[in-house]
Amino acid sequence: MGVIKKIAGPAVIAENLEGAKMFDIVRVGNEKLVGEIIRLDGDTAFVQVYEDTNGLQVGEPVVSTQLPLAVELGPGMLNGIFDGIQRPLDKIREASGMFISRGIEVSALDRHKKWPFTPMKQAGDTVKGGDILGTVPEYSFTHKILVPPDRSGKLKSVAPAGEYTIDDPIAELEDGTKLRLAHYWPVRKARPMTRKLDPNEPFLTGMRILDVLFPLTAGGTAAIPGPFGSGKTVTQQSIAKFGDADIVVYVGCGERGNEMTDVLVEFPELEDPKTGKPLMERTILIANTSNMPVAAREASLYTGITLAEYFRDQGYKVSLMADSTSRWAEALREIASRLEEMPAEEGYPPYLSSRLSSFYERSGKVTTLAGDQGAVSVIGAVSPAGGDFSEPVTQATLRITGGFWALDAQLARARHFPAINWARSYSLFLNILEPWYRAHVAPDYPEVRTQIITMLQREAELQQVVQLVGPDALQDAERLSLEIGRIAREDFLQQNGYDPVDASCSMSKAYGMMQMIVALYRQAEQALARGASISDFLSDPIIEKMGRARYVPEAEFPAYKAEFEAQLKNAFVGGVKA
Repeated sequence: MGVIKKIAGPAVIAENLEGAKMFDIVRVGNEKLVGEIIRLDGDTAFVQVYEDTNGLQVGEPVVSTQLPLAVELGPGMLNGIFDGIQRPLDKIREASGMFISRGIEVSALDRHKKWPFTPMKQAGDTVKGGDILGTVPEYSFTHKILVPPDRSGKLKSVAPAGEYTIDDPIAELEDGTKLRLAHYWPVRKARPMTRKLDPNEPFLTGMRILDVLFPLTAGGTAAIPGPFGSGKTVTQQSIAKFGDADIVVYVGCGERGNEMTDVLVEFPELEDPKTGKPLMERTILIANTSNMPVAAREASLYTGITLAEYFRDQGYKVSLMADSTSRWAEALREIASRLEEMPAEEGYPPYLSSRLSSFYERSGKVTTLAGDQGAVSVIGAVSPAGGDFSEPVTQATLRITGGFWALDAQLARARHFPAINWARSYSLFLNILEPWYRAHVAPDYPEVRTQIITMLQREAELQQVVQLVGPDALQDAERLSLEIGRIAREDFLQQNGYDPVDASCSMSKAYGMMQMIVALYRQAEQALARGASISDFLSDPIIEKMGRARYVPEAEFPAYKAEFEAQLKNAFVGGVKA
């Protein structure tokens, strides 16, 4: 046991802590506040405290638990709302009221609820870390009970099918180790897997601009940078609802209290489009608002990625939303300054990039220890001050992630959702995913997508000319390029998040819409060559039919597309028959 020597906000220096180890959890002061050792100098430990240190005094005791910060992994996490160190907020409210009492201890999982366990192993079987002992139903989800990664041996006994709490032993190894429905794992240590696999499948978000222009792979990483009010949280919520993932982990890291309140209120009300049941039944929320202690904010990302890895190890696809890594980096900066560490660019610690890398690199598509395939896809929001993408957090993230979805405040103000600037965004996964698109969408899909990109680029070039001389100075062919680019932008890239049909779009429908736009452009080009005018193009009813395509349900879209193509053959009558 040591004593407090110095206090600087969330940073506490304790002396006489002999035998302590890096990243050990300690109990600080008479109120036993939770802290973590982040630096050692002899028997002097530098501790970051996960709770408010007001009232803490020099000379109060500091006791090491000799254990690292760990989370409890098992049934009961789904539909849960936790703080940054996996304390359930509903249990905290029951124990301390509307405000979190300091030093409060609550169990991460319900220790009294009984779960119906079905064994898949029997006595005498040899098991290794990551093997599946049995299953537990949780909502409409099958929760696989895993052997802890650091345990292995021959099973001495296995409990029969029945109901058990998470503390009841369900199996015992011959060395006497008892296995439960849940186990602990350190958050700063990546869970092991057999090997990482090539990211050759897309993570489909339901957003055409992302799935078509800037795709993400299952197990890939993407950043969503954008200024205040540009729609980072809304975009992540839409991906959480419609994304191609079995489990969603949403980490609200240092966000404003009212924004996190909106998330906590809205998520339980969202309907899962896959099952028709509440989305929370396959979601975990980690809430750490900007007025909570910064040390817990720093830990919240590691807590979230560890929960995601646990479900990945069961063979599921997991999406992790981190909102936002800028607030997490600010917590690093504040703790580093309290510890009087040498600052780097804009006051951030020199290890900012390596910490970001260690977080994002825990994503990936893997072969699990049990031989299944699972994936963790990480989508991190970045909130650069003033929308300046040259600041350190954005630049460090840009060098790490494979997808960069730049949000634009002007598009957001124009009610263009998602407000992603297609001129500033990019994806490194296009070439990797090309074989998948050819096999699962259409053989000519990449070529059709290239044509849409060319149309958007041509419109952007012509917009600069229009700002100087006006649209009337353009030739009809240029006016056509301008209008086709507008159609691609407004009727294809833009989506209505409130519309039950247009809120999400499949790849087959997106491909069909691109075909419609390309066919429209070719037919209009031919009509202009035969003497039609741009006014004939603008006044033709086929333009309105193109605009309504995104609101056509998936089942009705093939017939709608066929009707469009038939009508297109007689379009642009004007001064010449098409």
